[in-house]
Amino acid sequence: MSTYAVSYTYTDDVATRDEVRPSHRDFLRRLNEDGVVRASGPLDDGSRALLVVEADSAEAALAALDADPFAHAGVIGERGVQLWNVVIGGFAN
Repeated sequence: MSTYAVSYTYTDDVATRDEVRPSHRDFLRRLNEDGVVRASGPLDDGSRALLVVEADSAEAALAALDADPFAHAGVIGERGVQLWNVVIGGFAN
């Protein structure tokens, strides 16, 4: 398994984001319990987020997040993924 930094950039639809947030967080908590999502949270003003994901590939990291209620509600405008070679700290292998 490798560690990936996944970024979300949200749309301006804050009302839908607020409505769907509880199920979005439940979804991420389940992935955290399964060891897939190691950490997640909003960045800056809440218009972006960072998720740390364990997966075999960048494609698998994104696929693990495809069922995110935020994705189904259409509030994720962009997703990005980068391999993160952690060498120091709690996420280091």
